[in-house]
Amino acid sequence: MGVVEELIRKDEKGTLSFGNYLLDTKTKKSDFQYEGAVYKIKTFREITKLERNGALVYESVPGSTVTNFRGNSEAAEFDVEAAGDISFTLEMEPSQEYKLVVDGVSAGRIPTNVGGKLNASLELDEGSSASVKIVKC
Repeated sequence: MGVVEELIRKDEKGTLSFGNYLLDTKTKKSDFQYEGAVYKIKTFREITKLERNGALVYESVPGSTVTNFRGNSEAAEFDVEAAGDISFTLEMEPSQEYKLVVDGVSAGRIPTNVGGKLNASLELDEGSSASVKIVKC
């Protein structure tokens, strides 16, 4: 899969790719225009954080690279790569339940908190990736 050298980009499929978990120092890119919104990315080996119009979209600890990202409050879908296991947070609809599917296999249901944060973890080997799909139940 590889890292996103330019930190954030629109892919040929119209999806977003972002993040570079190989960077040793925090690197930022602001004012990225995509589908009428303004995105900001902060990324390096310790964290990757994507914001849309000042609100959280995605955050992982430690850092990660995300490709083919598309999402809204109903569902999100992306591929993620990291140096090892990660925890990630997505901004979804408050107080709802979502089904998590990893590499085509159901990984259970996850509730969001009253603020709409969905928290999950993935076991990854260095350089390996996983396909993630989250769908509102």
